[in-house]
Amino acid sequence: MADHRGANGQAPNGTASGTGSVYSINLDNFSKRLKALYSHWNEHKPELWGSSDVFAVATPPTSEDLRYLKSSALNVWLLGYEFPETIIVFTKKQIHFLCSQKKVSLLEVVKKSAKEAVGADVVMHVKAKSDDGIASMDSIFRSIRVQYKGNENDAPNFGYIAREAPEGKLLETWAEQLKSAGFQLTDVTNGLSDLFAVKDKEEVMNVKKAAYLSYNVMNNIVVPRLESVIDEEKKITHATLMDETEKAIVNPQLAKVKLKPENVDICYPPIFQSGGEFDLRPSAASNEENLYYDSASVILCAVGARYNSYCSNIARTFLIDATPLQSKAYEVLLKAHEAAIGMLKPGRKCSAAYQAALSIVEKEAPDWIPNLTKSAGTGIGLEFRESGLNLNGKNDRLVKAGMVFNVSVGFQNLQCESKKPKSSVFSLLLADTVIVGEQNTEVVTGKCSKAVKDVAYSFNEDEEEEEKSVKAEANGFEPFMSKTVLRSDNHEISKEELRRQHQAELARQKNEETARRLAGGPGNGDNRSVAKSSTDLIAYKNVNDLPPPRDFMIQIDQKNEAVLLPIYGSMVPFHVATIRTVSSQQDTNRNCFIRIIFNVPGTPFSPHDLNSSKNQGAIYLKEVSFRSKDPRHISEVVQQIKTLRRQVMARESEKAERATLVTQEKLQLAGNRFKPIRLSDLWIRPVFGGRGRKIPGTLEAHVNGFRYSTTRADERVDIMYGNIKHAFFQPAEKEMITLVHFHLHNHIMVGNKKTKDVQFYVEVMDVVQTLGGGKRSAYDPDEIEEEQRERDRKNKINMDFQSFVNRVNDLWGQPQFNGLDLEFDQPLRELGFHGVPYKASAFIVPTSSCLVELVETPFLVVTLSEIEIVNLERVGLGQKNFDMTIVFKDFKKDVLRIDSIPSTSLDGIKEWLDTTDIKYYESRLNLNWRQILKTITDDPQSFIENGGWEFLNLEASDSDSEQSEESDQGYEPSDVEPESESEDDDSDSESLVESEDEEEEESDDDSEEEKGKTWEELEREASNADREKGNESDSEEDRRRRKMKAFGKSRAPPSSSIPKRSKLR
Repeated sequence: MADHRGANGQAPNGTASGTGSVYSINLDNFSKRLKALYSHWNEHKPELWGSSDVFAVATPPTSEDLRYLKSSALNVWLLGYEFPETIIVFTKKQIHFLCSQKKVSLLEVVKKSAKEAVGADVVMHVKAKSDDGIASMDSIFRSIRVQYKGNENDAPNFGYIAREAPEGKLLETWAEQLKSAGFQLTDVTNGLSDLFAVKDKEEVMNVKKAAYLSYNVMNNIVVPRLESVIDEEKKITHATLMDETEKAIVNPQLAKVKLKPENVDICYPPIFQSGGEFDLRPSAASNEENLYYDSASVILCAVGARYNSYCSNIARTFLIDATPLQSKAYEVLLKAHEAAIGMLKPGRKCSAAYQAALSIVEKEAPDWIPNLTKSAGTGIGLEFRESGLNLNGKNDRLVKAGMVFNVSVGFQNLQCESKKPKSSVFSLLLADTVIVGEQNTEVVTGKCSKAVKDVAYSFNEDEEEEEKSVKAEANGFEPFMSKTVLRSDNHEISKEELRRQHQAELARQKNEETARRLAGGPGNGDNRSVAKSSTDLIAYKNVNDLPPPRDFMIQIDQKNEAVLLPIYGSMVPFHVATIRTVSSQQDTNRNCFIRIIFNVPGTPFSPHDLNSSKNQGAIYLKEVSFRSKDPRHISEVVQQIKTLRRQVMARESEKAERATLVTQEKLQLAGNRFKPIRLSDLWIRPVFGGRGRKIPGTLEAHVNGFRYSTTRADERVDIMYGNIKHAFFQPAEKEMITLVHFHLHNHIMVGNKKTKDVQFYVEVMDVVQTLGGGKRSAYDPDEIEEEQRERDRKNKINMDFQSFVNRVNDLWGQPQFNGLDLEFDQPLRELGFHGVPYKASAFIVPTSSCLVELVETPFLVVTLSEIEIVNLERVGLGQKNFDMTIVFKDFKKDVLRIDSIPSTSLDGIKEWLDTTDIKYYESRLNLNWRQILKTITDDPQSFIENGGWEFLNLEASDSDSEQSEESDQGYEPSDVEPESESEDDDSDSESLVESEDEEEEESDDDSEEEKGKTWEELEREASNADREKGNESDSEEDRRRRKMKAFGKSRAPPSSSIPKRSKLR
């Protein structure tokens, strides 16, 4: 976004205006809000608008600093974008704009709307680059004087935003001219503040989306990262945590949030504080100190995200091995925070929120009143802190429905008895974004828990049992504890149990859904396609068209696609498409024979043709043979017939494929409406046919579709927006290409190929082979420079593609495309896995709506909403890989199998399937799905009555059989040797489970001399002993923590019926 630093909205400045329709002003919003502005101005003119008859809003140039300005906020609120270096003057009858020509061209559209809404004429004043704008300013002042008094010497009250100092040459000149113009100047800041205070439905939705991003970043990025750092005892600075969190806000997919990156931004750099140094203001910075998480430490985290320039905020405090004083302070603060939120209801004073928080502290802990923050928060919206809505004890302004508040309460610098200086002082902070409704107050960041059990963590050994019980009782968000608790089997079992319960519910829903669908009509028809009709094969319309006979020899008529055969003294023509095969051979007498076999109805493998069904009583020629003594002529004839037949068959095949295509709408070129969005130097897959050298082309986004074209006239592809089912953008990370990919509803032709998948890509790295043979040094300057060039090229290509995708997403966001639900989806690499969907292994990656593989051909695109169930096959102990079978809701469609998925990916795939609400089953063998689906479609009633898909759920029967097998295996007589066959059968699993024990037993039995330990074993034991003992300088607490850590890694899992596995942990 243009406003990543300092602007409140996207800025249609010089660079952006060339994109034409990318910046389009919402005229409905403009009219509605312009009416609200004039109405508010007229109604509250004396008390809020300084009795101004005219007021001006001057927006400064864009800045890299993060700031909030009333002028920028008005631009975004009224026009949808910020217009830097623009002066807007509002009078009762006119609205003046002073800006550059490019901005004027964008603002022209508001003239009619302004006239209809408030009866004001819009007057544009164009400022050239070399112009100082004084002439235009004088023109505005003259117009104001004439309009209001009729006498140029009489001046009305002129309002402006007094708190904003002029920036840039234009605004400085404006300020000087305004002061010298002789107007009575007055401040309109309070009027604008009150105007922005109450949000409409669209503004509230923007705040909710911003809050949705904020709490998801806190839940999915900040908290897991803190848990990981503390659990693994890593060192990381506050500034590094800030950078990671900011990256997640501006790229929402990292936080599992489906919002367009170009619409989001930070409100302020995320704040992380610990180690006794705390600042509770939003202007605080995350320093370069390491995160401090020893006993009695406190960690403050604050995250603010914006959506479409509307702000949200959330802050949480995390307690590590909290002292009783810290726990009490947090409980008091939590009550005060809830009390402040509870007082925000329509009709109450803003001061009531702070008074409610203060009364809780006075009652529970009066000694801490000096440490309480001096306000309970502020209003929030286009500005992070809206003036006039401060929740302090003196603000008597009434709360109204539609207002939004950042309720922030904290204790600053409380003293704690601790020997460690970094734990002796601590602060606490809680903040939430709250929307005031007509009936209820909604805490839109409330899904990030602030309950004591969810923010207080214990790592002390004596509290481990207590923390386990707290964890078992916790619902939803789980607090993290010591390594022994985090890695416990109870944790894993509970997680698996939750997944199993969810899958049971999904199974019930899936069976009901399948029953309804099958009851509505299973569609048991044959899946074979109807034979395509072809046109009559005509070589010559009449006898006169036949070429004059030369010799009675076989002739090939290339023009009419015919073969003329000499039969009984006449040249008889046959269309080349009637010929099935042609061959030649030579006998011992040097005679050459040519044999031609024709397509005849009734013979095996002959193509079904309507020409044969039309003439059912006709007699067909099946085969002819000719003899010749000229072998050269025979070979030429055979070659010519084969070549001609190949060309005709290819043409007819393409014609037949085109006949099945759905007719597409015609592409409307951008023309003069706007400049098409363009991405150059792209390669296409599938490639165009032809023998010439392949050349790259350009992809352009037009009014209703894309067009890809090269410099060759016949190499052109049109893709209509209405035909796009899924659009993907995959930047190069570990791949060699960056790509955009379109999966279509209906087939199109690319060259002479019929396809539903079209991809455009660029190779980010050249494949270079070193011919020298020798190894180059890792510190070779040329090598380093070459790697840097490759990185720069890769980053540039990714950025070009990202820019193209963002602009197309903006185009698709326009009202005329709402019904298409189009947006570029990006694969989530962290959820990917290796498998074999077709013939070769590939890296398969989920997206938010699909499962895709877009690098290797043929491409794989599976829409998740079309999946009925997934069956994981060949799943079992000892298996290195397994298969995934995807069954589609359309039972006529063959299942999709992805083979040879590594078993290490099993848990990740189960978790992904469960979170996307896809029911999965497991089996130890591959199933014959074609027969299963045929049985279901033949008799759907029996399938429904027998429990639907539950025949795949083998857990119940398996558990019974496993119990009986375990009871049999539990006792084995010592004097009975197992049979050799069973030993062979179980050799694989036994070798995996018991290899180490067997080696020890064999080494003991082999010889007495090998009982001594090797140097490596002795050295390992000594290092383990040193690690347990620790250095003398280590504290007792560090040694105890390290001992617990070693204990957590070495402890054995509880005994159960599951067979033991070596090296399980």
